[in-house]
Amino acid sequence: MPESDEAIYRRYLTSGNEDDLRILLTRYREGLTLFAYGTLRDLDEAEEVMIDALAVVASGTSRFDGRSSFRTWLFSIARKLAASRVRRRRFFLEPLRDQADEELPPPDFDILAEERNRALYQALNRISPDYRQVLYLLYFEEMEIEEAARVMRKSVRQVYNLSYRGKQALREMLARMGITDADV
Repeated sequence: MPESDEAIYRRYLTSGNEDDLRILLTRYREGLTLFAYGTLRDLDEAEEVMIDALAVVASGTSRFDGRSSFRTWLFSIARKLAASRVRRRRFFLEPLRDQADEELPPPDFDILAEERNRALYQALNRISPDYRQVLYLLYFEEMEIEEAARVMRKSVRQVYNLSYRGKQALREMLARMGITDADV
């Protein structure tokens, strides 16, 4: 059985062993990037958020207190960093556009190799950010409802509702794209 993230992180904090940090980077690099991409819609910025989140972990500036799992804590950090970038972008870079009509290419990962997965990611990009975020946490990161609620800073009931509505919105979007046999 692999060693827990919490144990690896605590060992890293006490020993400073860079190998422990590499283990955590390997485990969470792709998931954090995809999670941030769902909010930012920019792969370069998503990768920067992933790096920044792991830098917070490495520096120990935000202490892990054990009230949640390490993964929940890490995704909460990434969520805050991505939201901060969206706020900065809104005020300093350019006005927000209606991105639902844009055809944005999904990130170039092996996970998106099949056409069906591409269609799923395109449909996810067209639904509400809250729906996209909750569906990503629950189905791609396989978090429990309680973990997703902590990451999103919402109640368990709100996450249930967002999940239900998100699946409905995703199903409708896939139907509009001509995919009617989706098991959402």
